[in-house]
Amino acid sequence: MALTKTQYDTIKRCYEERQTRNMRLLAQRRQQIYAELPEYRELDTSVGATSVAHARLLLDGDETAMEELRQELAQSAARRKMLLAQAGYPLDYLEPFYDCPDCRDTGYIGSEKCHCFRQQEITLLYEQSGIQEIIARENFDTLSTAYYEGEDLQRFENAVAISHKFVDDFKKSYQNLLFYGTVGTGKSFLSGCIARELLSQGCAVIYFSACGLFETLARYSFDTKAKKELYNFYKDIYNSDLVIIDDLGTEVTNSFVTSQLFSLIGERHLRHKATIISTNLNLEEMRDRYSDRIFSRITSNYSLCKLTGPDIRMYKKRFSGK
Repeated sequence: MALTKTQYDTIKRCYEERQTRNMRLLAQRRQQIYAELPEYRELDTSVGATSVAHARLLLDGDETAMEELRQELAQSAARRKMLLAQAGYPLDYLEPFYDCPDCRDTGYIGSEKCHCFRQQEITLLYEQSGIQEIIARENFDTLSTAYYEGEDLQRFENAVAISHKFVDDFKKSYQNLLFYGTVGTGKSFLSGCIARELLSQGCAVIYFSACGLFETLARYSFDTKAKKELYNFYKDIYNSDLVIIDDLGTEVTNSFVTSQLFSLIGERHLRHKATIISTNLNLEEMRDRYSDRIFSRITSNYSLCKLTGPDIRMYKKRFSGK
């Protein structure tokens, strides 16, 4: 699926707003420093005059003018950094700053789309509002073990440790996760925690509920006019840095779903692209529902994290009601 012109313009406008905002903030910082450190302002304004003066000397045949200019500019820069440090500011306080340093908020690195642009494409094309809502309220910062005890607590703490390791090793090694167990025990929560960390690192993450994923695949697959959309969708879900399939087992399972799940798991494994699956099914139910082939692929290539305990969502709802 390709962006429409309106969608593309929306993303470009977002970058323009970022650039304007950051330039405005930088100008505000500069005025703050000028007001607090008059000597800094004098040094800043003298740079232009110094450069012009040495350019004239160079034109007049003074071969030492360029080297003298470099030395004076270096001394001026060192003095300005010292003034910032003495006033308690970071040395890069007046350096340009960007939401995405990789593309400097342009959306492109050379002629290629930056990872930040690509993630905005994913968000627009595949209605990723679900994961955005999850990571806003559920992440490692809000993680709590207060709802678990005994063996349930041990399992949750083990899953948290595995999730942290998954994030830490993500760019160094290929890995997959299966969160399975009883309803409301933190499976989707941990998927969201991982997604948030990797999104902040510039990774491309696609999140789908199982129902949403297979409905999208069916819509494109059975529409003869949507061959290009289907090709692009496959390209995205096969190549994205991370694909999260939430609540596997809630979809209507049939031969189409089984074949699509097998292809997705197999293709991403061949390309060494990470996948996270969460499900309320136990392992026996997964094997019976999706075939031995899919079960073998998952149990062979995924770290298995079983979560058990009370339904935290229901517990919170009852607690908030009281």
